[in-house]
Amino acid sequence: MAGTLLAPLSGIPLERLMQMAVERGYSAQGEMFSVADMGRLAQEALGCQAELLCGGLGGPNRDRVLQHLVAGHPLLVPYDEDFNHEPCQKKGHKAHWAVSTGVLLGVQGVPSPGYAEDPELPGLFHPMPGMPCQPPALPDEGSAGAVYLLSKQGKSWHYQLWDYNQVRDSNLQLTDFSPSRATDGREYVVPAGGVRAGLCGQALLLRPQDSSH
Repeated sequence: MAGTLLAPLSGIPLERLMQMAVERGYSAQGEMFSVADMGRLAQEALGCQAELLCGGLGGPNRDRVLQHLVAGHPLLVPYDEDFNHEPCQKKGHKAHWAVSTGVLLGVQGVPSPGYAEDPELPGLFHPMPGMPCQPPALPDEGSAGAVYLLSKQGKSWHYQLWDYNQVRDSNLQLTDFSPSRATDGREYVVPAGGVRAGLCGQALLLRPQDSSH
């Protein structure tokens, strides 16, 4: 899904990504319990830059993530998936990957020039294509300003808006391997240190190869 933004003309088939992951020892059957391995796979398969983000999506990393999304680049984030695909907290037992490709910011005032109000949704403003525009000030982490990530999980047909703090909190509690997976008789590739070392508090910032930070 991130590849459609980063390399829309290359069209890397999912089957080829799976084959590469298995050949390189990152995965046995599609699972990916290492953010670092996912970054290596993305760089090789998509020819993109992959920055490994550690320490969670909060604190100083929050502005980096939001600026990255405002610039139009995708974020890959592991999280616990609830029955409706939204983030939840299951200690990593429901760990899945999602791609975030945009951000919805709740701000106090009308954005500066360069934005157009949605014709169907009053109060919703979009950047105008080809027009220089200054991104609005990002709400502080502890403020009442709303921040939602436009996100999609592979099994869902639709993009969803997820509260940023819910994604942050779900990503921060990925610590344990699912007991049901541990006893299902199948093989999985889990890094040294387990799910906590491979996924907890980590994400990937993906950029085209020719872009600057």
